[in-house]
Amino acid sequence: MKIATYNVNGINGRLALLLRWLEMVEPDVVCLQELKAPDASFPEAAIRDLGYDVIWQGQPRWNGVAILSRVGDIHETRRGLPGDPDDDQSRYIEAAVIGVLVAGLYLPNGNPRPGPRFDYKLRWFERLHDHLAGLFALDAPVVVAGDFNVMPTDLDVYAPERWRDDALFAPEVRQAYAGLVAQGWTDALRHLHPGEQIYTFWKYWRRSFDRDAGLRIDHILLNRPAATRLVAADVDRRPRGWEKTSDHAPVWVELADKAKRRGKT
Repeated sequence: MKIATYNVNGINGRLALLLRWLEMVEPDVVCLQELKAPDASFPEAAIRDLGYDVIWQGQPRWNGVAILSRVGDIHETRRGLPGDPDDDQSRYIEAAVIGVLVAGLYLPNGNPRPGPRFDYKLRWFERLHDHLAGLFALDAPVVVAGDFNVMPTDLDVYAPERWRDDALFAPEVRQAYAGLVAQGWTDALRHLHPGEQIYTFWKYWRRSFDRDAGLRIDHILLNRPAATRLVAADVDRRPRGWEKTSDHAPVWVELADKAKRRGKT
């Protein structure tokens, strides 16, 4: 089962690119972020024509998240992150797909720092921490995928010294991400690529992608039942090189149908 996350940075403006990637890769489940479209403008028909079931939570101009599945019906379990009834930003969606609970998220950017946007980011992280603590304990596989807007360590940014004051690299934000992992979640990409500089985002300016001056801010976290089924994880850099593309690249994991058996000790 291949599960991917992809910040499309405007689904209608980049629909042709998304469809091209879906046809080329055929991921089983996909979490999308930054739809930048109200619910009524979501391109449901085009996605269903490729054989995907889909649920989404849109928002005009900003934010927006969706889950796609071509391996079974999507059974939505949550829309919006709990903990703040006044939060109307479309940043979290959760559903069960053939026995796997999939949570798709778009964590706030937080810039400028300090300020109200940064404060909102930290509060959102606290709510996520509380919610994921419950999900981690489930017996079923849980996959949390999306744009977390955080580089966890110096290894996850091409020039750490240039990002010290940025909300994506602030000590409080990195500590919040470390707190999630400390619950027991497996950072799939880093787990299978320890010590490797691997990026998921490149700015549009100064030929960042050509120079590989990137950031790793798109992550996939696995609870224990999902981690025991982890086979592979990587970044599909190809779409980032296409014309008029998103500044993010898709990140994916492959889970085995059954948990891998541990060897004898």
